[in-house]
Amino acid sequence: MTSNSDESPLIIERSESGVYTLVLNRPDKINSVNMAMRDELWQALQLLRDDSTATCAIIRGSGSRGFSAGADISEFGTAPSLYESREARLNRDLWGMMSKLELPLIAAIHGYAYGAGLELSLYCDIRIATSGSQFSIPEVSLGYIPSAGGSQTISRYLRRSDAALMGLTGRPLTAIQAYSAGLIHEIVEDSELYQRSEQIADTISHYKPEVMRAMKLAINRGADLPLKEAAQMEQLQASMLSTGSQ
Repeated sequence: MTSNSDESPLIIERSESGVYTLVLNRPDKINSVNMAMRDELWQALQLLRDDSTATCAIIRGSGSRGFSAGADISEFGTAPSLYESREARLNRDLWGMMSKLELPLIAAIHGYAYGAGLELSLYCDIRIATSGSQFSIPEVSLGYIPSAGGSQTISRYLRRSDAALMGLTGRPLTAIQAYSAGLIHEIVEDSELYQRSEQIADTISHYKPEVMRAMKLAINRGADLPLKEAAQMEQLQASMLSTGSQ
């Protein structure tokens, strides 16, 4: 199943096994996130949240240049106004929804993953990248700081000193550097990216969706808890699964 047209900023596909693919579709702008794409991502995430038969989702970028170059800065200071843009972000907290989404998410990254593009990938659970990928939080070079959680997500995946170097200089990481630092899970050749992402999604799709959601919730919630409390929370999730009260 495919929804949205080829001209839409986001293309949504769904396999018979319940695997969704969200394709960022502004290749001429290196899939930079404008308000239209943001709105469609919001609607797509609601779909993923509400589809009880969904098993996994892959997020990837169209075109050859990159996953996403980040926010579309050409919209900054233009219509909609900065106030309206902030209101839209508050009313449609895209990153907050991603952080709470129980469905497993896979980012298939090639080329540039900059700014909001990198942040988008860091809200995914598994990140597969091509050998030529580059990762950057470049906001300081543009005169502002991240507002989608960039400074907080990189500090959760990198050592604090490495996160500081990345955030304060805007200097990009290569795929090898990102892999060594723990920012991505695998490096593949360009021709293998989508196949490898689909292989992982296929593996996940063979497990019970409620089990996958419970596992993701246990991992994410437990990370912010003391070990004893995290173990108790895991036991609660396991108990709810066994009694069917999930």
